[in-house]
Amino acid sequence: MNIFALLFKTFFKIGIVTFGGGYAMIPIIETEVVDKHRWLTKTELLDLIAIAQSCPGVFAINISIFIGYKLKKEKGAYCAALATALPSFLIILLIAMFFHQFEDNRVVAAMFRGIRPAVVALIAVPTFNLARQAKINLVNCWIPIGGAFLIWWMGVSPILIIIAAGLAGYAYGQLTQPTEGASK
Repeated sequence: MNIFALLFKTFFKIGIVTFGGGYAMIPIIETEVVDKHRWLTKTELLDLIAIAQSCPGVFAINISIFIGYKLKKEKGAYCAALATALPSFLIILLIAMFFHQFEDNRVVAAMFRGIRPAVVALIAVPTFNLARQAKINLVNCWIPIGGAFLIWWMGVSPILIIIAAGLAGYAYGQLTQPTEGASK
């Protein structure tokens, strides 16, 4: 199969079978991109998730663009982004066309109330998997907990948290790396 067709098919499938936002897509993206096609390693995917999260735009589109670009430069990025966005666009278009017919339906409202807790689980599982892959443990778990607390309780911008964490990580790396003279 042509690489563009395979890229489109893979990301279209990811886009159409995933509900709950970008983080809910992570297990499917990992299965397709790392395990099945071997386009990335698990470490590369973890780094890509961090980059995609810190960039403006839709998380899943960012990831698809980066992977498409890695494989086939600009054309690959366009192909993967279109494939990821197209299913959602078509579904939203259909819903918009028929929403007025069922917006007050009690059965539909009850279904949405049931879906909400499932979406939380879809987000929680990749979060715990990411924490494990990022080697979050009892020594450094204060970083994501503190960041979440600052965002949720104190209203600090997530952008400031990302910048502060990046600067702190850089400073920590500079302090813990042996100097060139010390290794001789």
